[in-house]
Amino acid sequence: MAEYANIVRRALGQIGGHGGVRGFFLQLFRVNDVKTGALVGLDKYGNKYFEDRKKYFFGRHRWVIYTTEMNGKNTFWQVDASMVPPEWHRWLHCMTDDPPTTHPLEPKKFLAEVHQFNVSGSSQQYVPFPTTSKKIHEWVPPTAGAQ
Repeated sequence: MAEYANIVRRALGQIGGHGGVRGFFLQLFRVNDVKTGALVGLDKYGNKYFEDRKKYFFGRHRWVIYTTEMNGKNTFWQVDASMVPPEWHRWLHCMTDDPPTTHPLEPKKFLAEVHQFNVSGSSQQYVPFPTTSKKIHEWVPPTAGAQ
């Protein structure tokens, strides 16, 4: 009987940790994962970073709940890992144990002030302009009236 009580207690903790039943299902449908843990910090875009070393094994003990809008784009259903800024990327991938809230990253000249997420596959993607002539040309069939 104590096992069932433990299951119910954990289920209520999951639902309460996400702001109720609605928040629980929104999180489940957005990222296919629901976890509860201690809030470690918040970045300037609104992403929330969590950690729980007791319930989850190494590599799954840190996670992010993405913001619903970034750089003027609605990202509610389109979450992307490139929405994480570099200072929090270090902490999420266990390159450091100190989050940027307690130990901020020293500024580097190659880091952008405004973090841009990946635009590959969209109309804003970078397409290089060819500066050399083609070495292989397509075959064009002769027309019937050209002979």
